[in-house]
Amino acid sequence: MNVLIIEDETAAANNLQAILRKVAPSYNVLTVLESIEESVEYFEDSTQTTPDLVFMDIHLADGESFRIFDKVTITAPIIFTTAYDEYALRAFKVNSIDYILKPIKEEDLRHAIDKLAQLSGIERTEYKSRVESMASASKQENQRVFLVHYKDKIIPLSIDDIAFFYTSNEKVSAFTHSGEKYIVDRTLETLQSLLPADEFFRANRQFIVSRKSVKDIAVWFGSRLSLNLVIEAPEKIIISKARVPEFKQWLMAIQPSN
Repeated sequence: MNVLIIEDETAAANNLQAILRKVAPSYNVLTVLESIEESVEYFEDSTQTTPDLVFMDIHLADGESFRIFDKVTITAPIIFTTAYDEYALRAFKVNSIDYILKPIKEEDLRHAIDKLAQLSGIERTEYKSRVESMASASKQENQRVFLVHYKDKIIPLSIDDIAFFYTSNEKVSAFTHSGEKYIVDRTLETLQSLLPADEFFRANRQFIVSRKSVKDIAVWFGSRLSLNLVIEAPEKIIISKARVPEFKQWLMAIQPSN
């Protein structure tokens, strides 16, 4: 059986392959793809071998892997992998779509493979429909709560409490309206795809800001804008000249209710 792995973490991909060699030594790993872009290119290339099974990480460096389904059709069964046991996984369970929580364990992988092996032709068709349904639902639903790190715990944080997201040194933090800071295990690209577009705006490469956090706006050099928020940001938030019209339209589209 030919297997394709879509995973952007080298250690996780290596771990998965090592366990596969123990659990299913006859499986042949075609390649490891690290992004949505690479995955789409692979499935669009008619010279590439069509996989019989795909292991797909939900959260990739360039966004949610569900975006792959926007571009190409994947006929092979998919086993999702993720480090986040959050709201989406409840839907996976209800719809009997297999997923494995990281770090992947041998018994979990074996169970998922055995389950897929027992699917009949009709069940595989239904399985594919459920995957496509989940992909469609993921694009329609915004996430209202994120799991964040606080000391030695992981706690839920509502987006209503978040003033902005900020990335620095490859780490993303969420800052609340009361000035608290939490580490978030997501890239800004992924967050952008999950947050409601009418409430949050991607200001630049380092910031996603909440509408409720915008205090006032100053005209900056070169026809750019500088945002002042209700709490102090780690650095000045600049909107480029090219994005000024988009930002103004976003800010004026829906005023927050009193």
